[in-house]
Amino acid sequence: MRAAVLLVPLLLLSACKDEQRFEDRYDKAAKEIEARAKAMDADIAKSDEAAAAASDLSERPKPSNAPTSSGE
Repeated sequence: MRAAVLLVPLLLLSACKDEQRFEDRYDKAAKEIEARAKAMDADIAKSDEAAAAASDLSERPKPSNAPTSSGE
């Protein structure tokens, strides 16, 4: 019985040791967020390049309207 009384606190202490510190969890989350942001920036840049290429291909012709009169 005494052994159980001594072992329970030791087991609880060893279980608490596995928990990461706040700073470690914060750093890990910050790195993940930064990686996601870089991926988003790359996707946006890729989309912008594709949009620019598409707009270069489809130049609209100027309308062939006659010049407006001066009212005379």
